[in-house]
Amino acid sequence: MPRRDPNALFAPKKEPKKPPFDFVLDELSAQEPWTRPMFGCHAVYVEDKIVLILRDKGRPACDDGVWVATTEAHHASLRRELPSLRSITVLASGGVTGWQILPVEADDFEESVLRVCALVRAGDVRIGKMPKPRRKSAKTSAKPAKTSAKPAKTSAKPAKRRRSS
Repeated sequence: MPRRDPNALFAPKKEPKKPPFDFVLDELSAQEPWTRPMFGCHAVYVEDKIVLILRDKGRPACDDGVWVATTEAHHASLRRELPSLRSITVLASGGVTGWQILPVEADDFEESVLRVCALVRAGDVRIGKMPKPRRKSAKTSAKPAKTSAKPAKTSAKPAKRRRSS
């Protein structure tokens, strides 16, 4: 039987999916953005804040585009600057959430996304959220050390002395 290549065991199974709308990462390059896969999309972080999610999944197509991390308090002011900004239908059963979307189907999609990138570069407080800390799984969480009410045992035997010769 031929021997298997040991490097094949650690090779990636498939090529990682390239983020859609790569011009977004180009626009934010001075902020050194980084991405992470999230829900079949690509989350974009600047420092420790999640600022955007890039989505091009097709189902439902109405939620493909650039998701903007914000809060309800900022929706109205952002919509004045970005008229195509709206709530995301796949979140909260179409209810209002902090997340908003610039849909790819909008006539002003690229112009609006470039405007959002400019707001991120300027450090606009309306955009970006600090992710909640991840919960530790049962496997990785540290269990408290067991404590005993009994005092530790000590040796009652005196140490042996060496005879000098």
